[in-house]
Amino acid sequence: MSPAATSDAGAQDAKAGELRYLFTSESVGEGHPDKICDQISDAILDAHLKQDPEAKVACETTTKTGMILICGEITSKAHVDYQKVVRETVKWIGYDDSSKGFDYKTLNLMVTLEEQSPDIAQGVHLDADRMGDNVGAGDQGLMFGYATDETEECMPLTVVLAHQLNKKISDLRRDGTLWWARPDSKTQITCEVAEENGAVVPIRVHTIVVSVQHSEKVSLEALREDIRNKVINTTIPKKYLDKDTVIHINPCGNFVIGGPMGDAGLTGRKIIVDSYGGWGAHGGGAFSGKDYTKVDRSGAYAARWVAKSLVKAGLCRRCLVQVSYAIGLPEPLSITVMDYGTGVKSVKELTEIVKANFDLRPGRIVKDLKLKNPIFQETASYGHFGRNIFTWEQPKTLKY
Repeated sequence: MSPAATSDAGAQDAKAGELRYLFTSESVGEGHPDKICDQISDAILDAHLKQDPEAKVACETTTKTGMILICGEITSKAHVDYQKVVRETVKWIGYDDSSKGFDYKTLNLMVTLEEQSPDIAQGVHLDADRMGDNVGAGDQGLMFGYATDETEECMPLTVVLAHQLNKKISDLRRDGTLWWARPDSKTQITCEVAEENGAVVPIRVHTIVVSVQHSEKVSLEALREDIRNKVINTTIPKKYLDKDTVIHINPCGNFVIGGPMGDAGLTGRKIIVDSYGGWGAHGGGAFSGKDYTKVDRSGAYAARWVAKSLVKAGLCRRCLVQVSYAIGLPEPLSITVMDYGTGVKSVKELTEIVKANFDLRPGRIVKDLKLKNPIFQETASYGHFGRNIFTWEQPKTLKY
């Protein structure tokens, strides 16, 4: 039986009431041009928060061959050396020599930053009734949080494995094991999963795709052997691999030209990589470069906190939470909980539990999740969710 036919066969063999299908998620490495931009935007946010926790930051970054542009609106008491912050970030990522197609020492940095619009500032945080817990949302919008009990992290297995592959490649590049590796990389995982009464249960890894930027001094054969033996076989749990698992390593062939030389990069273009790998839902707003008043970020973090808390409490096995806001207003306009039929209580009861246990005003979210701390550059690689180093990944003990 061909691997492509596995899902169809699985659907036929599935138990009554069980649905089987294939689902794919991807991840990108630190040196991917869009991820470079995310990391720079968040490095700039952190630099301001270190000096001024009340800084209002909306920083976008774009990059192409030999060039980085930072633009946006920042109101802050901090004095930030943008040249130093940007170059140190690019150096950490690993673009430290022109032979790699990008070099922190020689790149051209352009800065076009302005202060936050006074109209927005007045309506969001300067009015007397828009301070403290009642800070208004920085914009309108809708955000989602998702959680599933298929992994310990309460994240989809597809995106967890995709991130782990990229992280392994980065670790082995930095310690010299993959001497030939360059910072740009992409991974993709397709899993066959079953739905059991709405809950997702991973069955097997169907397909793995890995593409890694590399030195011209390594052969494709050696590269593929290294990735298979030192990355895939040490990262993907053996229980998910079988003789029909398909593996593609650098399927396009040579990948010497990567990073900003290969493609332009822009902050916020990897929002699905940053969140749930296509599972659940996404409101469309990016995270990086934004302070807590931008509910695209803080609202999404809070919604994940809510969803994970519900799953970890055993109230449901799988959960999607939506919140929405209007610019200048502190209270969310709506809070919706969906349990995919996995809840031990009704959706109405789950929603009441959320409202009784969580204050989802931005002015409270920032305190509960400590979002004035300079922790955001760490979020900009390998996903904003699923890592316990972040406050929104610590489930709240619910009272009900």
